[in-house]
Amino acid sequence: MVIWQDGKLFGFEWSTWKIIGWAGNAVFFSRFFVQWYATEKLKRVVVPTAFWWLSLAGSLLLFSYALFYAKDAVIIFAYAFTWIPYVRNLIIHQRDARAHLNCPDCGNRCPPQSSFCFSCGARLVATGAEKAAH
Repeated sequence: MVIWQDGKLFGFEWSTWKIIGWAGNAVFFSRFFVQWYATEKLKRVVVPTAFWWLSLAGSLLLFSYALFYAKDAVIIFAYAFTWIPYVRNLIIHQRDARAHLNCPDCGNRCPPQSSFCFSCGARLVATGAEKAAH
Protein backbone atom coordinates (compact mmCIF):
# COMPACT_ATOMS: atom_id res chain seq x y z
CA MET A 1 0.00 0.00 0.00
CA VAL A 2 1.35 3.39 -0.97
CA ILE A 3 1.00 6.05 1.73
CA TRP A 4 0.78 9.04 -0.64
CA GLN A 5 -0.30 8.70 -4.25
CA ASP A 6 -2.24 10.96 -6.63
CA GLY A 7 -2.95 13.51 -3.90
CA LYS A 8 -4.45 10.86 -1.63
CA LEU A 9 -3.22 9.79 1.81
CA PHE A 10 -3.72 6.04 2.39
CA GLY A 11 -5.92 6.01 -0.72
CA PHE A 12 -8.40 8.56 0.67
CA GLU A 13 -9.09 12.08 -0.44
CA TRP A 14 -8.79 14.47 2.51
CA SER A 15 -10.60 17.71 3.25
CA THR A 16 -11.29 19.83 6.31
CA TRP A 17 -14.56 17.97 6.87
CA LYS A 18 -12.87 14.58 6.58
CA ILE A 19 -10.38 15.70 9.24
CA ILE A 20 -13.28 16.85 11.47
CA GLY A 21 -15.00 13.49 10.95
CA TRP A 22 -11.85 11.51 11.78
CA ALA A 23 -11.17 13.77 14.78
CA GLY A 24 -14.70 13.05 15.99
CA ASN A 25 -14.06 9.32 15.65
CA ALA A 26 -10.76 9.61 17.53
CA VAL A 27 -12.23 11.71 20.36
CA PHE A 28 -15.31 9.50 20.67
CA PHE A 29 -13.17 6.33 20.69
CA SER A 30 -10.70 7.76 23.25
CA ARG A 31 -13.41 7.80 25.90
CA PHE A 32 -13.10 4.00 25.94
CA PHE A 33 -9.52 4.30 27.23
CA VAL A 34 -10.46 6.94 29.82
CA GLN A 35 -13.22 4.77 31.25
CA TRP A 36 -11.08 1.63 31.16
CA TYR A 37 -8.18 3.36 32.94
CA ALA A 38 -10.43 4.82 35.67
CA THR A 39 -12.09 1.45 36.25
CA GLU A 40 -8.78 -0.42 36.44
CA LYS A 41 -7.28 2.19 38.76
CA LEU A 42 -10.14 1.99 41.29
CA LYS A 43 -10.95 -1.71 40.68
CA ARG A 44 -14.65 -0.87 40.27
CA VAL A 45 -16.74 0.37 37.36
CA VAL A 46 -16.24 4.12 37.04
CA VAL A 47 -17.45 6.62 34.47
CA PRO A 48 -15.29 9.73 34.95
CA THR A 49 -16.33 13.24 33.92
CA ALA A 50 -13.78 13.14 31.09
CA PHE A 51 -15.81 10.28 29.54
CA TRP A 52 -18.85 12.56 29.23
CA TRP A 53 -16.80 15.48 27.87
CA LEU A 54 -15.19 13.21 25.25
CA SER A 55 -18.62 11.77 24.40
CA LEU A 56 -20.03 15.27 23.92
CA ALA A 57 -17.09 16.57 21.87
CA GLY A 58 -16.83 13.45 19.71
CA SER A 59 -20.55 13.27 18.99
CA LEU A 60 -20.73 17.00 18.13
CA LEU A 61 -17.78 16.63 15.74
CA LEU A 62 -19.37 13.60 14.10
CA PHE A 63 -22.76 15.34 13.92
CA SER A 64 -21.10 18.36 12.24
CA TYR A 65 -19.35 16.08 9.77
CA ALA A 66 -22.61 14.27 8.95
CA LEU A 67 -24.67 17.44 8.68
CA PHE A 68 -22.32 19.67 6.71
CA TYR A 69 -20.21 17.23 4.70
CA ALA A 70 -21.61 13.73 4.39
CA LYS A 71 -25.22 14.95 4.32
CA ASP A 72 -26.28 11.44 5.16
CA ALA A 73 -29.60 11.28 7.02
CA VAL A 74 -28.66 8.03 8.78
CA ILE A 75 -25.48 9.51 10.28
CA ILE A 76 -27.17 12.83 11.04
CA PHE A 77 -29.96 11.09 12.95
CA ALA A 78 -27.47 8.81 14.73
CA TYR A 79 -25.74 11.82 16.33
CA ALA A 80 -28.55 14.41 16.43
CA PHE A 81 -29.65 13.65 19.99
CA THR A 82 -26.69 11.92 21.64
CA TRP A 83 -25.63 15.17 23.28
CA ILE A 84 -28.70 15.18 25.57
CA PRO A 85 -27.62 12.44 28.03
CA TYR A 86 -24.01 13.65 27.90
CA VAL A 87 -24.97 17.17 28.93
CA ARG A 88 -27.39 15.83 31.54
CA ASN A 89 -24.70 13.63 33.08
CA LEU A 90 -22.30 16.59 33.21
CA ILE A 91 -24.97 18.68 35.00
CA ILE A 92 -25.66 15.88 37.48
CA HIS A 93 -21.93 15.48 38.14
CA GLN A 94 -21.50 19.22 38.73
CA ARG A 95 -24.44 19.34 41.15
CA ASP A 96 -23.10 16.33 43.04
CA ALA A 97 -19.62 17.86 43.29
CA ARG A 98 -21.06 21.13 44.65
CA ALA A 99 -23.16 19.25 47.20
CA HIS A 100 -20.13 17.64 48.85
CA LEU A 101 -19.11 19.01 52.23
CA ASN A 102 -15.67 20.33 53.17
CA CYS A 103 -14.26 19.02 56.44
CA PRO A 104 -13.22 21.99 58.59
CA ASP A 105 -10.41 19.99 60.22
CA CYS A 106 -8.69 18.04 57.44
CA GLY A 107 -10.15 19.68 54.30
CA ASN A 108 -11.38 16.36 52.90
CA ARG A 109 -14.41 16.45 50.57
CA CYS A 110 -17.19 14.39 52.11
CA PRO A 111 -20.36 13.02 50.50
CA PRO A 112 -23.52 15.09 50.79
CA GLN A 113 -25.53 14.62 53.97
CA SER A 114 -22.57 13.16 55.86
CA SER A 115 -22.57 13.97 59.57
CA PHE A 116 -18.91 13.17 60.13
CA CYS A 117 -15.74 13.22 58.04
CA PHE A 118 -14.72 9.71 57.01
CA SER A 119 -11.04 10.68 57.16
CA CYS A 120 -10.68 12.41 60.53
CA GLY A 121 -14.06 12.00 62.24
CA ALA A 122 -14.75 15.72 62.61
CA ARG A 123 -18.40 16.80 62.77
CA LEU A 124 -19.60 18.30 59.48
CA VAL A 125 -21.94 21.24 59.18
CA ALA A 126 -23.34 22.22 55.77
CA THR A 127 -22.79 25.87 54.80
CA GLY A 128 -25.46 27.93 53.08
CA ALA A 129 -23.99 27.17 49.64
CA GLU A 130 -23.84 23.44 50.36
CA LYS A 131 -27.44 23.44 51.65
CA ALA A 132 -28.60 25.28 48.52
CA ALA A 133 -26.97 22.63 46.31
CA HIS A 134 -29.32 19.96 47.73
